[in-house]
Amino acid sequence: MNNETAQQMPGPHLLLVVVAVCLIKTASGFANGKVSPACGDMTPQHGHDSSSKPAPYNITLDKPTFRPGDHITVTLRVVPTSGSISFKGFLIEARDAGNPDGPAVGSFSLLNPSESQLLHCGHTQGSAVSHTSKSKKTEIQAVWEAPKNPPSGVQFMATVVQKYKVYWVQIPGPVVSLNGATGVPPPNPTPTTTTAAVTTTLSALTRPFSSEGCGRSKSCLRDPVGCDPGRDPLCFFLSFTPEARTVLFELSGPADGYLSFALSLDKWMGNDDVYLCVRDGDSVDINAAYVSGRAHPELASENVLSDTAWQLADGVIQCRFRRDILLPRQIESRFSLDQSYFLFIAHGRAEDGVIYRHDRQPLISTHQTVITGLPENLAGSRSPLLIKFHGVFMLVAWMTTVTTGVIIARYFKHDWPETRLFGRRLWFQVHRALMTLTVLLTCVGFSLPFIYRGGWSRHAGSHPYLGCTVMALSFIQPIMALLRPATDSSRRYIFNWMHLGTGTIARVLAVVAIFLGIQQQALLLPGPWSTGVLAGCVVWGVLVDLLLEFHSKVVIVTGRTLAEDEEKILGTHSDSERQRKVSRFKKIVLAVFLVGNVGFLSVLLNTIRHV
Repeated sequence: MNNETAQQMPGPHLLLVVVAVCLIKTASGFANGKVSPACGDMTPQHGHDSSSKPAPYNITLDKPTFRPGDHITVTLRVVPTSGSISFKGFLIEARDAGNPDGPAVGSFSLLNPSESQLLHCGHTQGSAVSHTSKSKKTEIQAVWEAPKNPPSGVQFMATVVQKYKVYWVQIPGPVVSLNGATGVPPPNPTPTTTTAAVTTTLSALTRPFSSEGCGRSKSCLRDPVGCDPGRDPLCFFLSFTPEARTVLFELSGPADGYLSFALSLDKWMGNDDVYLCVRDGDSVDINAAYVSGRAHPELASENVLSDTAWQLADGVIQCRFRRDILLPRQIESRFSLDQSYFLFIAHGRAEDGVIYRHDRQPLISTHQTVITGLPENLAGSRSPLLIKFHGVFMLVAWMTTVTTGVIIARYFKHDWPETRLFGRRLWFQVHRALMTLTVLLTCVGFSLPFIYRGGWSRHAGSHPYLGCTVMALSFIQPIMALLRPATDSSRRYIFNWMHLGTGTIARVLAVVAIFLGIQQQALLLPGPWSTGVLAGCVVWGVLVDLLLEFHSKVVIVTGRTLAEDEEKILGTHSDSERQRKVSRFKKIVLAVFLVGNVGFLSVLLNTIRHV
């Protein structure tokens, strides 16, 4: 649960974006009905036990006996008295009634090809029927064909999935007898299962959650800092209180599907101890799990939690449980609570008890803490430090230095015609320094996400593609400048247009990339006001550019008129005085621009610091 925390990617410490489930693609399971691995025991690979309640479904046949090659219509439907309890998945097989654990016998043909499909179980093609999607169903029919050498009795069985964690295995159907056969065995009404039941007691919370005691009697990790889950429904809250032999955990936060936290040895996802509070209808399932790499969390095979309790209210999930500090050695993959770990809090969607990838980058504690240690108020962040610096460098480069450099080159070229710095004109040296700084900041900022992720980010949409384009254009610009022709060359205009066009495209793409960047999980700035501040920064620069452009046009037109009038009246020009006034105005505008730009930039950088 890191990446949304970063998880470790396959290989030596390649990173992963986390959350207690960080890069959980969707869940394992077979929504497409390709359940051939379950042909033998007909048990779904859902990581949960089959329901112990009576199945609300039954199997009916259109005839009680058969001959080799006969066809029997098999119908799986909802029991009429159970109400409208539809099902999403199913697996139908025919077995030797004398050996119900043996392979499937006979073969099927379809009557509902849009909702059912044939599977190859054992040595016979089409020896089982399953679903094609997780759409809701109330009845399915298929036609079974008896084999040439059938057993004396055949029993039909079905596994039915109502939702991911609610299903029935090997629901027994009628036994049909081979015509003329004797000693047909009776049906086996009680299919055996090999899965041990794991019991978890769930009850309503009797004591409300509160931040009272944080730092004194219990350790707390909160987002926003200092929030109280008893008063603020948007508060993400994790507390743990060491007791004699156990630790009491409390977890609260707004979530549509699940809320989780993990104990990790580092800030990357992989080999982490995870605890899930998953909403399933009007209840919450509380489970321990283990995350290995980018895989879906594997639920613990043994129940290690006690005194579990939960509450759902106004979109907030709250759960409480205890866990022993030390566990028996035979219980693998569980961390001892007397050691120090980083803490992750993540949340996301869940459907029928199945969890999906986290909605936001997980909250990660800034340092490791001993779970059974002294109480403390823990600090955390949802954005890794490298990604924060990435955002800072790109903002400074493309909101401030590049804009200032363009203004200097475009509007101050004629204000300092003779002023020189290190042998070159002042405006050119300032422009070149700002553009060089822009390229350097872009290069460093560009490399940081790759260092953090250990490769390409597959969940960032178009943002990285735009960033790569901007990086390429940033390299092209100085190369073109080095190869530019002389000012009096006939080809100079080609360079001017290419330099202007490449720079403008780079600036536009950089702005778009930054707007997309502040909405990435790894650097999600609070909205919509942060987007408004960024938009204000861009508009501020555009307005200053338009003002100076308009002023330069007016100066050209009025300058000519004034010069002609003064020449007629005074017989001389006062160009130097006019130039001083024009230069003074532009300097004032530049100063006002820098003050406003730095103001907008400071707000954004401070916001990044607190993410």
